[in-house]
Amino acid sequence: MRQADPHSQIFEGERRRLAGLAYRMTGSVAETDDILQDAALKFRDADLSGIDRPARWLSTVVMRLCLDHLRSARVRRETYVGAWLPDPLIADHAPGAEEEWILTEDVGIALILTLDSLTPEMRAAFILRDAFDYSFEEIGLLVDKTPTACRQLVSRARRRLAGAEPADPPSSETDHPLVTAFWEASRQGDMDRLLALFAEDIEVHTDGGGRVKAAINVLNGSRNAARLFAGLARKRTLPVGPCPPLRWINGSPGFVSIEGGVLQTTALSIRRGRIEAIWIMRNPDKLKHLRLQMSARRFRRTGVDALADAFPTTDVI
Repeated sequence: MRQADPHSQIFEGERRRLAGLAYRMTGSVAETDDILQDAALKFRDADLSGIDRPARWLSTVVMRLCLDHLRSARVRRETYVGAWLPDPLIADHAPGAEEEWILTEDVGIALILTLDSLTPEMRAAFILRDAFDYSFEEIGLLVDKTPTACRQLVSRARRRLAGAEPADPPSSETDHPLVTAFWEASRQGDMDRLLALFAEDIEVHTDGGGRVKAAINVLNGSRNAARLFAGLARKRTLPVGPCPPLRWINGSPGFVSIEGGVLQTTALSIRRGRIEAIWIMRNPDKLKHLRLQMSARRFRRTGVDALADAFPTTDVI
């Protein structure tokens, strides 16, 4: 019997944790896959006898690759069309299960958006310190700064992340009725019902990446948000179907649907029984992994036609 490769055994044991690190740094499923592949190649060529802590070694390599990516992607991000959102991570069950790393890693959309507002060095310092317990000396070697400077980076990052009131703990029993109510009210264009569902300071983010129709700017305030969905409902020419099955998108309740022939995900942040944020992903480049995932799990055919068999079809959103 062929003996298992020790490099592969170690790497596969760390893959889930490394994926969480790379995704929190990049917000991209494709970049996470590429970075892990590069890290695996580097690890395969490394001499294990010279590595005291393989898990630490791998985390350091992955973080360096993430920093290289973020620095090279800065110009592309500055020219990104419209609101930017991280690639959605979809699960069929409430957070807490162990099947997929998304369910146990802190990869909420609100957190990723806040991390994305930090400099790459600040983002790396915060994640390495708070999630991976790196010393400031170790962080300094990675970001080319003194331990004192790294301590300041982490402190500033914590201040940026502090003060935001957390969303309600995810619960199928409480979230499903709200998701269904939003689906119905938004499709019917019911302003009064939408206003009753929305927090006063709600934000609506729609990411089309310039590839498909989407709002360019983040929409703020309950009345503006309600007018948006009521206006879209007035344009609808197809009959409204039932609410799609509840999905967990980066740990938040939501659904997957076909809107105007475009696959999209809709995630809701719920606090005190009101919807405080709506994150809509329509960029087809950021949904490739979802198409593959759904094709592998549910369909014998591929493409939008097959997806449309399972998800309701409505007008453009």
